[in-house]
Amino acid sequence: MSRPLEDYGLLSDGRSAALVSRDASIDWLCWPRFDSEACLAALVGTRANGHWSLQPTDDPISCRRRYEPDTLVLETDFETRGGAVRVTDFMPTATPADANPAADAPTLVRIVTGLRGAVEMCSTLAPRFEYGTRTPLFVHERGALIARAGRSCVALHADVPAEVHDGTIRSVFEVRAGEQRRFALRHGDAGAIDVERALDRTRDDWRSWIRTFDDRRTPWPDAVRRSLLVLRALIYRPTGAMVAAPTTSLPEAPGGSLNWDYRYCWLRDASFALDALLDAGFHDEARAWRDWLLRAVGESNERIRILYRVDARVVPGERCIDALPGWNGARPVRVGNAATKQSQLDVFGEVLDCLHVVRAAGIDASPREAEVERRIVECLEGSWREPGSGIWEARAALRHYTVSHVMAWVALERFLSHAQQRSGDAGGLVARARALRTTIHREVCSKAWSETRGAFTRAYGSDELDASLLLIPLVGFLPVHDRRVQATIDAIGRELGEGGFIRRLARHGEGPHEGAFLACSCWMADCLRLLGRVEEARALFERVLAASNDLGLLAEQYDVTGGRLCGNFPQALSHLALVRTALRFGDPSPAG
Repeated sequence: MSRPLEDYGLLSDGRSAALVSRDASIDWLCWPRFDSEACLAALVGTRANGHWSLQPTDDPISCRRRYEPDTLVLETDFETRGGAVRVTDFMPTATPADANPAADAPTLVRIVTGLRGAVEMCSTLAPRFEYGTRTPLFVHERGALIARAGRSCVALHADVPAEVHDGTIRSVFEVRAGEQRRFALRHGDAGAIDVERALDRTRDDWRSWIRTFDDRRTPWPDAVRRSLLVLRALIYRPTGAMVAAPTTSLPEAPGGSLNWDYRYCWLRDASFALDALLDAGFHDEARAWRDWLLRAVGESNERIRILYRVDARVVPGERCIDALPGWNGARPVRVGNAATKQSQLDVFGEVLDCLHVVRAAGIDASPREAEVERRIVECLEGSWREPGSGIWEARAALRHYTVSHVMAWVALERFLSHAQQRSGDAGGLVARARALRTTIHREVCSKAWSETRGAFTRAYGSDELDASLLLIPLVGFLPVHDRRVQATIDAIGRELGEGGFIRRLARHGEGPHEGAFLACSCWMADCLRLLGRVEEARALFERVLAASNDLGLLAEQYDVTGGRLCGNFPQALSHLALVRTALRFGDPSPAG
């Protein structure tokens, strides 16, 4: 059996990430980037696919963990019959000022500190390259144990002796009160580091960043601070791009095949990210995200794609790692994402909404903006009537999804909101955009509204509901008090509500079903608040907060029946929605 997702904590250095279990086993690590091949992959396999455990040799009496305040430095305390120890785990954050790339190689540090008595500990490191499928060869070099397989390489520096057997590095050692033992695993064959200096620097990096957030703006300051730290942890600092999650193939439905690779950057999430970062006061990160977005879109020669790699390159085609059995047997384990080939009309609205949000925050425009906006409006003119895969990237037949057309309207609305500031109207683009905006609005109100259902529906001619329809008032397509919008909100609450959460789609047929969608639950809370149903909104939002694990981390979805997190973890969209909703509750204006 795989460990429950809520058992895991997140480590990050702003380039890559690791997941650490409640009992201090690191079961997921991709190096040197979020979207690189995993060298520890037990999360979606078995321990034989790569892990690093650091635990007492005797069964502990108790095990407690926490992040050091306002950091991603994780502490795990073990108590045994002979004493107590603390395992401190962190990834030293990247420092662009370092002139020597080797000195700043991605690193994972583990420190064992004796708290009381004497405890015998065992470190078991089994690196497995190429997503847990390739066992390395080991050699001692310059005081380190180097593991190599082809071009893949990691180096373990430790101040305790180790032995290698069957592709595993094992160290058994005793720690007494006041003593420390240090381990540093480094990408490549980089040399030793100053562990204490790296720890101090990493603490300062996280704390100095979050210190700028004014937590008096929300009734839930601790949850918002932790979510903001998680979001920063998912930003690839060299480019400013935010990955959707640091994992792949954690199933949306227990035992099902809805297993996708989320280690990429979705334009769908971009406007939510910018809203959250700007609302919380982080303008530098918002500007970097905007600049990455413009680079990705501007360098898309064929068409604008819905997701990109952290360096703005095209996401690789999808393939399956057949050697990995999957989390709790959920197969296949996929890397790459076939959604990169899909057509989604909503992406145009998401991009132009991003640029609008940044301008509204007073951030200077980029020289690329005007050209990207012109290109998008011209693309919409020729493609807005084409069916697509929709905001949820359906892999079935293409359809005219309602929210996709709503977001096409958003693209034109945001473009026109500052069109008067332009000098002239080359080729009549502004006039054409104004006419098209009216046409799309009329068509959505006509073709997406179902008198039979008494609600807007998922797609033209459909009778299905979709929780993404909650975005209609949130993006300004129609006011929340419009009778059709209120009817749609009520219908979603009745038919997609489950255990106080909101599903994104209705259940169909037998077999495994995905969990409640946490971002959609936040969108419902936003809508209820705008309607003045504040207590309902608060109760719903606090259910989302309660779904987080003990470290404040959220997955994409929540299995109401099993009381478990599900889907890729931790999920940026869930934490983005949490931040935006929590800050809007702190706004005294009902329409804030």
